[in-house]
Amino acid sequence: METSNKKSLYERLGSAKGISNIVDDITNNHMNNPGIKNRYILMANDPERKEKVKKHVRDFLGAGSGGPEEYTGMDMVTTHTGMNISEEEFIHVLDDILAALDKNNVEAGARNEVLAISYSLKEQIVRL
Repeated sequence: METSNKKSLYERLGSAKGISNIVDDITNNHMNNPGIKNRYILMANDPERKEKVKKHVRDFLGAGSGGPEEYTGMDMVTTHTGMNISEEEFIHVLDDILAALDKNNVEAGARNEVLAISYSLKEQIVRL
């Protein structure tokens, strides 16, 4: 039997289905979080845009966690340049990610890896 230490992060997140559920919950959390929901108004009112963003996030998380997905979106700096995202907003995003991971019963090790990876992107996202 394979132990969780030998499984990839992708597998520990539940592979494609688990990541899809996590991304759905992250998206819903963002759109309902008073600290950042204004950033998601366009997406909330445009189902096609919402699905496109969710696909990019699924692919980003899938590829970045060892899955077969291929991320074809823009890099983090290009995506966030001009958005002037504050540290407070960035923390809201991390909180929403943590809540989605918890809701999906992601084990502590995988949860901590996802949060560490997310936090490592801070310099590519905040105040650009």
